[in-house]
Amino acid sequence: MKMRTSSFLFVLFMIAAPFQGAEHPNILWITSEDHGPEMGCYGDKLAVTPNVDALAKKGMLFKLAWSCAPVCAPARTTIITGMYPPSVGGQHMRSMVKLPSHVRFYPTFLREQGYYCTNNSKTDYNVSSSGATGWSESSRRAHYKNREKGQPFFAIFNSTVSHESRVRAGGHKAVLDPAKVRVPAYHPDNAESRKDWAQYYDIVSRADEIAGDHLAELDKAGLAGETIVFYYGDHGSGLARGKRWTYNSGLAVPMVVFFPPKWKHLAPKEYQAGGKSDRMVSFVDLAPTLLSLAGVKPPAWMQGHAFAGKHQQEKPKYMFGFRGRMDERSDFIRTVTDGRYHYIRNYNPHFIYGQYVSYNFVTKSTAAWKRDFDAGKLNKAQSHFWKLKPTEELYDLSVDPDEVNNLAESPTHQDKLKELRKAQQGWCRRIRDLGFLPEGEIHSRSAGSTPREMGKDNSKYPYDKIFAAADLATMRGADQLAAVKKLLKDPDSAVRYWGAVGILNRGTAAVKASEKELLAALQDDSFYVRIAAGYAFGKYGAQPQQRKGIDTLVAVAPWKKGSDVFVSMAALNAIDKLDSKAGYALETIRGFPTSGGVSPDGRYNKYIARILSKTVQDLGSGKQSSEKKKKRKKK
Repeated sequence: MKMRTSSFLFVLFMIAAPFQGAEHPNILWITSEDHGPEMGCYGDKLAVTPNVDALAKKGMLFKLAWSCAPVCAPARTTIITGMYPPSVGGQHMRSMVKLPSHVRFYPTFLREQGYYCTNNSKTDYNVSSSGATGWSESSRRAHYKNREKGQPFFAIFNSTVSHESRVRAGGHKAVLDPAKVRVPAYHPDNAESRKDWAQYYDIVSRADEIAGDHLAELDKAGLAGETIVFYYGDHGSGLARGKRWTYNSGLAVPMVVFFPPKWKHLAPKEYQAGGKSDRMVSFVDLAPTLLSLAGVKPPAWMQGHAFAGKHQQEKPKYMFGFRGRMDERSDFIRTVTDGRYHYIRNYNPHFIYGQYVSYNFVTKSTAAWKRDFDAGKLNKAQSHFWKLKPTEELYDLSVDPDEVNNLAESPTHQDKLKELRKAQQGWCRRIRDLGFLPEGEIHSRSAGSTPREMGKDNSKYPYDKIFAAADLATMRGADQLAAVKKLLKDPDSAVRYWGAVGILNRGTAAVKASEKELLAALQDDSFYVRIAAGYAFGKYGAQPQQRKGIDTLVAVAPWKKGSDVFVSMAALNAIDKLDSKAGYALETIRGFPTSGGVSPDGRYNKYIARILSKTVQDLGSGKQSSEKKKKRKKK
């Protein structure tokens, strides 16, 4: 009986301990979607954001904060795990990869400290947790007021009112005059750009109003003096070259924090009312910072730096960002900044920036931008978006905030280029970046395990060898072609894939000089090698090799029973970029299935349909254009 009584008292103690032990601060996050630091407190004179401006005046803002990823799901994945998604395979939209069992979402740590954790309401992570997510409640009704008496809370309120879909929403009552907006140097100054930028400012004002409502509610509840408040946006604006792109316009977000006097000892070391911090912070820092505020030392597997709380760390020298596949279009970009200079490394320089992502092209300013480019109306800075990427980019944010003057080849900036290139490469190696694998291989190589665990196993993922292949392939030096060809003989399929990409990336002359190697690659065991070789022949080859390349793409593209969604997406993307060259296969492609294959998540299914629809449209218009040219020649 005595043992049972003791056990019962122990359980009661454990339940009550979090409330009776060391006191914890309440923590409130107010977040809003798809907007960068276009706010009054950041010096934007057009912005009408009095509530966040007032919060910054009594709190502190970070001059440069990054979302790590320029789109919501991977950015949110960074926050919930405290890890860079490329290190776990979660960098692509809706990756839905598994995490190792020891990796836990940050709310689980807070719950162990007695916190009531609410999320109102988005999740949309790119990873699936092997255990509980940790939320006490995650829904549109979730609220800190539902906690037990005396229980500390952590609460998120996420506003969608500034989402990109609201930029293009009809029925909007205009507030800001479009004639007054500043059109960035990379956008054309046309009516559509001005209208969308004006509407963007209006919806950011609405997000500010909602933030004000949450702050007023906190004050009315008598909790303002007990609660640490964060306000931030989830990535850059929903306009093209903001959201989805790793320029500062896509990564930079507002980040404002307020620590009431009671909890000022937990604030960043540089914290002062109305202050502005030079410390660079990013979303990978948020989870360790939360744990530090709760008195918990962040686990070693978290990759960010706590910038507040008991366990805050020294500020990092660099800040990193990334981009993977966005919906139906693949891409691969890594980036780093030292606060002034911004280095961008493009690992898919054989793709243009402005790939057709159907959800983005619904925005009128995006479609109008492409329209004006096709009509030859744009200058060099405005045209850059619609051309093949350079391998490297370097911008000086202090004098070129729109990032239109690429300094990568500037003789006076070579030392900085080398420094940031080294930092980017070191970061990729440190986190064992899985982006150097074709997306489907992230899944296939980690069968029976997780991508993170596979990525740390050199027998399954020989990182250094694959990275070296990708680095070589994505440069454009003709003198490197012999070394690129050797990659196609490697036993590792990812190395061979980069070998084919290296020939493709070097264009017509390289394809002509590599016909033997590419013909062999069309028969490779790896579908991804075949696709890269087929694309190279289809884009730059002469007949009959061009036809062989396109036929290979058409053969592997159908998403039929048993076929892999990643293979189909890669092949269809390649075909779509060939336009009229693949026109002869239009009727075959038109009959491709849009369901029936294998995918890790149901949301992939619509990607196949989107690419196929655009491919058929492009091939049809390209074929008609080609036939008209032939008729004109006959005449």
